[in-house]
Amino acid sequence: MPVPPRTPPGVLELLPPQQLAFQHMLDTIRRGFERFGFVPVETPAFELTKVLLTKSGGETEKQVYFVQSTGALKQADGELPELALRFDLTVPLARYVAEHEAKLNFPFRRYQIQRVYRGERAQKGRYREFYQCDIDVVGKDTLPLAYDAEIPAVIYSVFHQLAFGPFTIYLNNRKLLRGLLIAFGVADDRHEAVLHEIDRLGKQPRGELEARLTGEGFGMDPGQVTQLFDLMTGGAGDSRAAFAALGRIEHPNPTLAEGIDELRRVYDGTIALGVPERALQVNLAIVRGLDYYTGTIYETLLDDHPRLGSICSGGRYDNLAGHYTKSKLPGVGISIGATRLFSQLLEMNLIDAARAAVAHVLVLSVDPALAADCARMAAELRDAGLNVEVYGGDDKLGKQLKYADRSKIPLAVIYGSRERDAGVVKVKDLREAAVTKEHDVPRADLVLRIKQLVG
Repeated sequence: MPVPPRTPPGVLELLPPQQLAFQHMLDTIRRGFERFGFVPVETPAFELTKVLLTKSGGETEKQVYFVQSTGALKQADGELPELALRFDLTVPLARYVAEHEAKLNFPFRRYQIQRVYRGERAQKGRYREFYQCDIDVVGKDTLPLAYDAEIPAVIYSVFHQLAFGPFTIYLNNRKLLRGLLIAFGVADDRHEAVLHEIDRLGKQPRGELEARLTGEGFGMDPGQVTQLFDLMTGGAGDSRAAFAALGRIEHPNPTLAEGIDELRRVYDGTIALGVPERALQVNLAIVRGLDYYTGTIYETLLDDHPRLGSICSGGRYDNLAGHYTKSKLPGVGISIGATRLFSQLLEMNLIDAARAAVAHVLVLSVDPALAADCARMAAELRDAGLNVEVYGGDDKLGKQLKYADRSKIPLAVIYGSRERDAGVVKVKDLREAAVTKEHDVPRADLVLRIKQLVG
């Protein structure tokens, strides 16, 4: 019996109209990255396991897919396989920069749009194979804050072009957060745990968070927790109010003062790059879950669909490739989870997936004796930059037109003996909105007229 065809769980497999819409989204992101001078990089789908798992154990290793040939599998002796599929694009970037450091021009500006793989439990909105779209600027020894300010300008340009609706880029600084914890007397070894609780502000009831921070394990003073949360949420939606609240802190410690200064410089620099104030907001409650962020952090949300969560996030890190080189390589970057974003917007009918073909024109097969003439027409149209499909076979004209209609190809070209004798080509406009459905076009003017109809 044949094996029943079934898509494996945890992947997004699309039909042609949706695939074209997804490709349009990726192409728009790619053009947006290149508009700011980022260069493309691709790395292998798999890396050496010892390179990929520099921090062995924990949740990361539980989600890694290992790559093992059948021959090597038989010889395995309890050791981890030599190769593993990448689970993000940051670790491969770190390896790439460390390996090619001598050949790269710093600051190194790269973008990468590729699939990554994680052994997630199959559930809605979680994928085992998915596209990430990353940009990073990596410096040698130092990296000016001007690059931190540029990243939100890239985000704004890309999502403005994608036109998914109004969005807001939220901005904060991890030094500022650590400085606040120092100011409120939180011990250094409790910073990460407290920050993880703060990261839940707006996602869980504030009362529950306050109860945890004042309870066993944290033991913070209730009044201080209230003050801290009031400061972090009081300027929500108003960057100037947030800066004003920070300015009222008397005698800030060096870490806090540095964080406030960096946040203001990044905010002002981004506004100077043309990002409107309504699209960029300081949010002191933004933490970002990954512990390697050391300065600026970003999150981007669609204003009308906050339940989607962050659609683009990232930040500044002090040393990208510390596990692979002694060089100090600070960086700043962001990532767009393209597959998750697309699937959710598609489900919400916010993606136009009506296009079902890449061809602008279908050349129909009317008279076998004129097949060579039709082939020459198709070649001329392609040379002019148009996408052209030629119908093969000798099906009746009605069936060919039905194929064109179902494929959503906008124009069909008919060239039979009648058209040859009259020195014309018949062009049928198959679009619903077309005012004129048929055009008899002089043979010499075919390319020009088709380009005019395509627009």
